Amino acid sequence: MRSLAILNAAISDCTDCTRLVTYRRAVATTKRRQFMDWTYWGRPVPGFGDPRARLYVLGLAPAAHGGNRTGRVFTGDRSGDWLYEALYQYGFANQASSTRCDDGLSLTDCYIGATVRCAPPDNKPRPDEFQQCQRFLREELELLQNTRVVVTLGKIAFDHYLKVCQRQGHSMPSPVLKFGHGVFYRLPWGPLLLGSYHPSQQNTFTGKLTRSMFHQVFAQARRELDTACSEIP
Repeated sequence: MRSLAILNAAISDCTDCTRLVTYRRAVATTKRRQFMDWTYWGRPVPGFGDPRARLYVLGLAPAAHGGNRTGRVFTGDRSGDWLYEALYQYGFANQASSTRCDDGLSLTDCYIGATVRCAPPDNKPRPDEFQQCQRFLREELELLQNTRVVVTLGKIAFDHYLKVCQRQGHSMPSPVLKFGHGVFYRLPWGPLLLGSYHPSQQNTFTGKLTRSMFHQVFAQARRELDTACSEIP
C-alpha cells in the first residue's frame, strides 16, 4: 500500500476524466476577477490533514475558485470558512480560517477528503466521474487506519462513503442507512458515522444549515473521541 504522500501525488497528477480536466484548466486560465493575480492550482486536489487522524471529514468536490485555485481542500471558499471555524472551535485546527496553502493552518487528529478531486461544472460530478475517483477515496480510507469518527458533508458524501466501505468488504447494516443532518450510526466495523448538511452557500444563505447546527455535529465528534480516550486503561 502506498503512503498518503504518494497517494496525494498520484491524485494531483490524475487526468482520467476529460470533462473535469477541461473544466478545471479553463477555470484556472480565465479565473475570477478578484483572483486575477493568483496562479491557480488547476489540478485535482488531494486530501489534507493529520495522517494519524481519528476524525475523517468527507466533502463533495473542490470549489472552482476555492480548492481549484488554492490547491487545498476547503481552502479559499465560504464552505471552508464554516468548516475550519468549526474544526478550530472543537480543537481539530490551529486557526479558524484558511485562505491559502501557506497560511499556517494545521490539523490535529483530523483529515479531510472529497468524493471527487476535481472541481466539476455546476458542482455536479457525473456518475462516471464518481466512479473514476472512487479508488482514491478507497485507498485514502485504507491508509487512515486510526479513523474513529467520519463526518460526511451532504448526502452524496454519505452515500459514497458507504459504497466505498462496501467495496472494502464491510457488511452494510439493514435497513439501509439514511442520510440526514445530525443523524449518527455506529457502524459494525467500528467508526461512528455522522451526517451533516454541506456548508454550501445554498444551505447557509437560506438558513437550511445554521452555524449552531453545523457546530453540533463536530461537538458530537469531539465527545466521541474524548470518550474513547477516557476508556483507554
